[in-house]
Amino acid sequence: MGPLAGSRSLTLRRHVCVKTFAAAVPRPVVYRHSRLYSQTTKDGAEDSSKHDTLLGLWRKYQANDELPGLGSDDVYVGFIGKSRNVSRHLSFADLTTPSGETIQVCSSAERDSEAHDDFRKVPAFSPVLIRVKQHEAAADVESATSDGSSKRTVYLDSIRALNSVPKNLIVTPEVQFPPTKRHLQIRYHPELQARLQFRSWLKGMLNQSLLQKGFTDIETPTLFKSTPEGAREFLVPTRQKGTAYALSQSPQQYKQVLMASGIMRYMQWARCYRDEDSRADRQPEFSQLDMEWAFAGAETVQKDINDIVLAALTALQPARSYKEIRGEVVPVVAEIPPTSPPADQPVAHQFTNITFADSIAAYGSDKPDLRIPLRIHALPDLEPFRNFVGMITHLTNPLIEAFALPLNDCSPSEARKFVTKFMDELPPSLANNPDGKPQILIHDSRQPLSGFSSLGFEYESVLDLLTDKKGLQDGDLVVFQARDTPAGQYYSGSTRIGDVRNLLWKALVEEGLVETSRLGEPGSLQFVWVTEFPMFKPVEEGEPGQEGAAGIAASHHPFTAPLSQKDLELLFTDPLEAKSAAYDLVLNGIEIGGGSVRNHIADVQDFIMRDVLKMTDKRIKDFSHLFEALRSGCPPHAGFALGFDRLTALMTGTPTVRDVIAFPKTMKGEDPFVQSPSKLSNEQLAPYGLQLRPKAS
Repeated sequence: MGPLAGSRSLTLRRHVCVKTFAAAVPRPVVYRHSRLYSQTTKDGAEDSSKHDTLLGLWRKYQANDELPGLGSDDVYVGFIGKSRNVSRHLSFADLTTPSGETIQVCSSAERDSEAHDDFRKVPAFSPVLIRVKQHEAAADVESATSDGSSKRTVYLDSIRALNSVPKNLIVTPEVQFPPTKRHLQIRYHPELQARLQFRSWLKGMLNQSLLQKGFTDIETPTLFKSTPEGAREFLVPTRQKGTAYALSQSPQQYKQVLMASGIMRYMQWARCYRDEDSRADRQPEFSQLDMEWAFAGAETVQKDINDIVLAALTALQPARSYKEIRGEVVPVVAEIPPTSPPADQPVAHQFTNITFADSIAAYGSDKPDLRIPLRIHALPDLEPFRNFVGMITHLTNPLIEAFALPLNDCSPSEARKFVTKFMDELPPSLANNPDGKPQILIHDSRQPLSGFSSLGFEYESVLDLLTDKKGLQDGDLVVFQARDTPAGQYYSGSTRIGDVRNLLWKALVEEGLVETSRLGEPGSLQFVWVTEFPMFKPVEEGEPGQEGAAGIAASHHPFTAPLSQKDLELLFTDPLEAKSAAYDLVLNGIEIGGGSVRNHIADVQDFIMRDVLKMTDKRIKDFSHLFEALRSGCPPHAGFALGFDRLTALMTGTPTVRDVIAFPKTMKGEDPFVQSPSKLSNEQLAPYGLQLRPKAS
């Protein structure tokens, strides 16, 4: 106890001494010697430094006081390009203004040495504000410094950068920034900017045409309910436990309800969401120009769509507005003439109408590309070619189809080399086709029967059929493919020979072995209306369909009307043989829009869902709002949706819609710029009554 008591006594004495010392020393002195004071002082110094730094940046770069003066002729803003130094005392740079105009800025040390020094210090690609000298002629230096363009030249009075740029930023005509730098892609890839500008122009033109036709622009909800329309949905959970919205796949049901509401002509630039497997021409969210007509049928819809597209094409004048940018042919909005085209100006477009059945027979696809010459023919009599048929297929009752493709001055040996490579790279669906692989023969006048000895002596009749008796040249190709003779209506979107034809054409174009018109040239925009589609098709594995028990699904959607009374009667006996009042618009082999005449009679709609598709009562009840509208005196009506992303992509010469969307998703549905979608925690999910499922052990 003694030592412990002594230790406590010593502690007490020390405590008294510290208190006495603290009482004797002024409080600020004690504070300055504490660790808290030291940290506070350090933080204060850092705050002061940050304060000075931010104020310095603000004074250097802000321009709130000067921007209101942009209306005058001596103040310009924009991005400054790389400096072109003629000498130490004379420099030029291009200024890209907000209007898109490029101005050549001349800086001369002889006129203003201080401004010239500032000019040479501003990094390239900086946002700047410049003042220019007025009433000075530029002709005395323009000939010496011009880069061959017709840019205006102005003389520098002063220049000020409005922000910094990264010192490691490298920009050349060949630069390709990654998707994670999308802002730099948009800024420094001129073909991308041109496509986005054209998209805006085209939207304005189509919008104006529809308003002139009496359409009313109405916005419908994006947060909808889950209904089986044919595609997977994105669900949005709510804080009402166990409930969720579904993002709208399309405004289909709302626009039909608007027809019952007395809106005669509806339009909307709709954002749509579908959780589908990505392709080059698809995004999980996309834009469509959505339209619906009351008291109208297919003819009215197609005429109005033709009118608005033709109005845009006429104003665009493709022969004059398409320009080459970094090797790509793109419409340039600044080059669109302000006047009407002359009567003799060639047109780039053509509109064609064809039924689904004829399209499958002639082109092997419900999305025909009419830029590809000639067509597919079925051999009418196989008896003279039995040996050849036995070589290419084991089918007992085959349909043999064939087409010819003339090549561009290609020797048989070159064609043979190309064909070998093409066949080696066939996709599995074609290479492993149980009906037989495609057979490609090459016209070669040096060979027996010109290279068609496998066909026999009747080969000329085949060539006459495939070429309309125009004949072939050495190196030209003839392709054969077998398939089962269909027992009823064909309902798939393509045949194997159609797939081969499209694939072969694209490969030949890439190799330069066939000629095809460039965008803007006559025939470069081939529009096709495809009509009279099969109403139903068998449900394919992995497709959600309409969740019916019949094993079939609507080819378009369940709101499409039968084409005729005959097709309505077929729904009682053989739905797969019925045709629908649906129609698609195709451009250069790609579907850019679709629509149909709708079921406006509630009992017909109920019959299709309940008796044909065999949907459950619970699922049919999800459409109760639509049935109520149809039973309220809903008029006959028809609609159409134009896939605006696809249309813009095709008209600007790119195979992917990602090139015409400012911030697109990847093939995996991810946004590499903002890094979405992001992972969620249980804390974020809790308000919605959800939690992450534990990983299986």
